[in-house]
Amino acid sequence: MMTKKMLMALGAVAMLGGVASAAYAQRDPAYSAAKAKGLVGEQPDGYLGIVGSATPELRKMVNNINIQRKAVYTQKAQATGSTVEQMAFTTGCNLIANLSAGEKYQTPSGQWKTMTSAPPERDARCV
Repeated sequence: MMTKKMLMALGAVAMLGGVASAAYAQRDPAYSAAKAKGLVGEQPDGYLGIVGSATPELRKMVNNINIQRKAVYTQKAQATGSTVEQMAFTTGCNLIANLSAGEKYQTPSGQWKTMTSAPPERDARCV
């Protein structure tokens, strides 16, 4: 069980990794287009998800982004003594919290929502 203090520490490190991988993905015009159309969204587990049905190209793009994210999470987890899952989860909390209006995210119950000006529905362990 992670303590609140541990989640906060992981959050600071994870945000750096999540931001780096998100920034890298945003340079891809296919990612930007899919995000703008609401075809992809952030998941609570720190990985990018497909909203609805997917084409083979969309699935390949999402898989590639998630491979890059996992590599960053693995590196950051080793550096902090945490697990890859803890790093990914904490990054997921932060990525969802920092979405812009109109972007998609998945709630802890698995439902896809569109970000509004209201706070997003996040896991109670997110700090």
